[in-house]
Amino acid sequence: MTQNSKPACLRAAALVAVAALSLGLAGAAQAQAERLTRNGDFIVAVVNTEAVTAVEVAQRVERLAAEAKRAGGPQPAADLLRQQVLDSLIDERVQVTFAREVGQKVDDADIDRAVANVAAQNQLTVPQLRDRLKTEGMEMPRFRSNLRDQLMLEKVREREVNTRIRVTDADIDKLLEDHRAKTVIEVQLNLAQILVTVPEGASAEVLAQRQARAEQALARVRGGEDFSAVARDLSEDGNRQAGGEIGMRPVGRLPDLFVEAARELAPGQVAAQPLRSAAGFHILKLLDRRQTDPFQITQTHARHILLRSTDRAQSAAVQRRMEELKRQIERGDKRFDEVAREVSEDGSAPGGGDLGWASPGQFVPEFEEAMAQLAPGGISPPVVSRFGVHLIQVIERRSITPDPKETREQARNQLRETKFEQAYTDWAKELRLRAYIELREPPL
Repeated sequence: MTQNSKPACLRAAALVAVAALSLGLAGAAQAQAERLTRNGDFIVAVVNTEAVTAVEVAQRVERLAAEAKRAGGPQPAADLLRQQVLDSLIDERVQVTFAREVGQKVDDADIDRAVANVAAQNQLTVPQLRDRLKTEGMEMPRFRSNLRDQLMLEKVREREVNTRIRVTDADIDKLLEDHRAKTVIEVQLNLAQILVTVPEGASAEVLAQRQARAEQALARVRGGEDFSAVARDLSEDGNRQAGGEIGMRPVGRLPDLFVEAARELAPGQVAAQPLRSAAGFHILKLLDRRQTDPFQITQTHARHILLRSTDRAQSAAVQRRMEELKRQIERGDKRFDEVAREVSEDGSAPGGGDLGWASPGQFVPEFEEAMAQLAPGGISPPVVSRFGVHLIQVIERRSITPDPKETREQARNQLRETKFEQAYTDWAKELRLRAYIELREPPL
């Protein structure tokens, strides 16, 4: 399955997702907002037909400052932070008004799901959420309208930016040629060892004693004893309880001494003599040797649950909710696909979060890295990406040699990802240049 057939939120070339709005304000932000309201809120910028108010700027400034403080990082300069926040709000207004102008639609079902997730993230029912919003001066219709704007903006950003990205056949040819030039056939070895350590600066007498112990171990193996049993009895390395097995590794991640010794061994054979290294004496056994096909890839069939978050503060709450959902699934209270259908904010939700078969490079790096660490059936901890917070479950894996058409499509998707950020930046700048923006001074 190609990247372009994936749900939009997971495409490697997709847009930065805008999530459901978080509830409440930090104490300082709330106090500042109340002071501004008492003193009369005022407009700081007019963007097309939309206004940016001083209360909005103050709330976001306070939230970001509090977030930086919790993170323990350097505190941004107040004037610089306020300007960055104002610029961000102006960009949002520019893009939202554009999305309305082009008639981008959002289904009510998507908004209902987003409202339910915001309530759950704040440990509230939807009626309790409505009451909480009312105490903070926001009616539910306005809250839903804000959510509609955010979801609408995400969709229009994806469509507009993706139509700007151009990948030519020549671009694909060059990428594939570069890949072929760099590709080498990789050899992997699974070795087992019995290690007899030698202390640094050991005397000749100690060195002789250590060597005799290693030769004794080799003699026991040659005499017919099981290598793993001798390793558990005599070896002095961290793999002792595993019978000395190091595990399958590329030769580039093994000591040259081991690689050279294993070169002449067939699987199941033991090196004729102990090997001397700075660590001590090693008795090596080659368990397995594999040679990878440079044109073969491993595909993963996975599913996921996605909850969106607008900022780090909300992300922490979403992660806590995801951890609870994971516990419910692992206890057997709910099935993964059931939870995905109920709460996931991704296009894959109706299918239980199923993402189909995916080749390397189809998902964003954070998602792929977490997915690669899972065994089939395993569920990841909450994974944060630019789209929100994910729970990932690997269903199965397979190795395939892709056909040329699929290889070219993967290359195309990879190139689109590299071009995405610049295309988005250019689009946002052009929209802002075309927009009517009026900055206003505070009233005297």
